[in-house]
Amino acid sequence: MSRQQRQPPRLTRHRVARKKRTHDCDVAVIGAGPAGLAAARLAALAGKRVVLFESQRLGGTSLNSGSVPSKALIRSATLFAAVREASRLMGSEGASPVADLGRLATRLQRIEQRIAAYNSLARLTRLGIDTRFAGAEFADRRTITAGGQHVRFGKAIVATGAVSAPAQFPGLRRRYVTSETIFGLTELPARLAVVGGGPLGCELAQAFCRLGSRVTIIQDEAKFLPREERDAAQILAQAMARDGVNILLNTRVIGARLDASNVLLETRSYKTKSVVSADCVLMSVGRVPNIKSLQLEAAHIASDPVNGIRTDDFLRTSNPHVFAAGDVCMAHKYTHVAECTARIAVHNALAGATERHCDLTIPWCTFCAPEIAHVGLQAWEAREQSIPIKTYTVMMQDIDRAITDRQDNGFVKLHVAEGKDRILGATIVASRASEMINEVCVAMHSGIGLRRLAAVIHTYPSQSAAIRSAALSMDEPQSQPA
Repeated sequence: MSRQQRQPPRLTRHRVARKKRTHDCDVAVIGAGPAGLAAARLAALAGKRVVLFESQRLGGTSLNSGSVPSKALIRSATLFAAVREASRLMGSEGASPVADLGRLATRLQRIEQRIAAYNSLARLTRLGIDTRFAGAEFADRRTITAGGQHVRFGKAIVATGAVSAPAQFPGLRRRYVTSETIFGLTELPARLAVVGGGPLGCELAQAFCRLGSRVTIIQDEAKFLPREERDAAQILAQAMARDGVNILLNTRVIGARLDASNVLLETRSYKTKSVVSADCVLMSVGRVPNIKSLQLEAAHIASDPVNGIRTDDFLRTSNPHVFAAGDVCMAHKYTHVAECTARIAVHNALAGATERHCDLTIPWCTFCAPEIAHVGLQAWEAREQSIPIKTYTVMMQDIDRAITDRQDNGFVKLHVAEGKDRILGATIVASRASEMINEVCVAMHSGIGLRRLAAVIHTYPSQSAAIRSAALSMDEPQSQPA
């Protein structure tokens, strides 16, 4: 056989031209919030052709009407509370200062613009991401329609997030705000009624009270923060009451009506009816997955209005070409969960990986004063699952730094497996709980037991010393009953 015969045939230009792509992009991402942006970036860095669809603004709820503006507002409210405390120390206590909400709104805009620059259109373009500002919907199992154009994809990630649940009281009509619209207020409401005692409702109720509004919060359950321990919720209720929030627990709004200048909420507590009058009403009764306009049925993607898109442990939908991430499919609707699940979805979609979202160690925090943070197993969950645990508790009133800061309201609770030192969960109520909980997360993720955690030297004085104190108490002799 000659040398020419042994050489493989060359791939000619004619043969290359005849080879057609089976899809327009490797990865289509619907939604440019934290999950969508993380998914698009990761896929682009992996060398994939990415098309990103967004119907509104880059950054999603977290940047534009969620975590960023709410924490900026809480920071301003904290400063107003500090001014009042400073006035008492100077012996010049007078009228409480009232915020200029217009100035605060301008400050919020500057903060949002600065953070938005990290996910700007220019940066996405430099990564090779084709960003299209249009509402997207599925045309079939492998095709998305947006702006009159059809895009056929290899894999798709749905990351459209969640939206505020609608008001259930027709009498309110348009005379209310949600977490998505309240940051657009330019005048501080003299009287604010907050319906709902979840994390965001409590955060905004306390913040607006500190800024100078007269706030009433209405919760239909016996405590705030239904997913937190009762004593944590009780500490928060006491702190809000000290700030001046009028608290109505076990109270349900049964109707609403308007007069010339007031919103009147009709409430019922047991058999007692009353009326709450306000200039503005914040509806904070939860969030629902944003799936209405996606036409999921066309792509054979199973979903329901309450839980959103149904996924397996690998974030794969009932359509094997489509994955979901973030609030649109997760029970834990937090920015950090959205970003983490986006990474899992992309890895599983592109590399055939088998990372499970159910293996995540997920912390969360309610950013009130004091903050309430949690990770892992709750005490009542251990009881329901018949998991024997031992809880070690340290009160913040016994921690030197908390005393010097006059922030000694709270505790650290560490739950460990009975007879072992493996940490199963923790609840921290403290002024810096959002930072302190991360130490426990590292220990749980790395398999560091309570005894090894107790051996870690902490700076003095620090509030996180409460974690070490709780760990040290494991080997302290237990007092015996007389």
